[in-house]
Amino acid sequence: MSNGQETTTSVKVNEVVKCVVEKITPYGAFVKLENGQRGMIHISEIAQGYVKKVEDVLSLGQEVEARVIKIDERGRIDLSLKALHSSAAGDGEVRSSHQQHGEDDFEKKLMKFMKLSDEKISDLYQKLGDTKKSGKRKASNKR
Repeated sequence: MSNGQETTTSVKVNEVVKCVVEKITPYGAFVKLENGQRGMIHISEIAQGYVKKVEDVLSLGQEVEARVIKIDERGRIDLSLKALHSSAAGDGEVRSSHQQHGEDDFEKKLMKFMKLSDEKISDLYQKLGDTKKSGKRKASNKR
């Protein structure tokens, strides 16, 4: 599988490379780099947000730029589209304010979920009636 040329034109971690999508799997996309080497972009490294299916973002034959994020001891190359876009955002202040904004959004969503969850639990207890709820407590206290 290794052909000598791969070792002389090897890429390095953090390098940005151009590649073409050759194969799509449920867990990622296999790509061929310009220098002939092959690598993989895991589904978690395709976009900043959730990606349900690789095909929703990438297609066979598509040319993309990606950042090399890891080369393991066997020479396998892991790439990331997400790392390329996050580093292209600029200096650390821009990214940290973006991260802060994302954390704020998460907190709001979490609070909304918790409130809705509490309301549903309250409604459930009302439908079951306090007698069943208190009866279970009494039974568990006898043990």
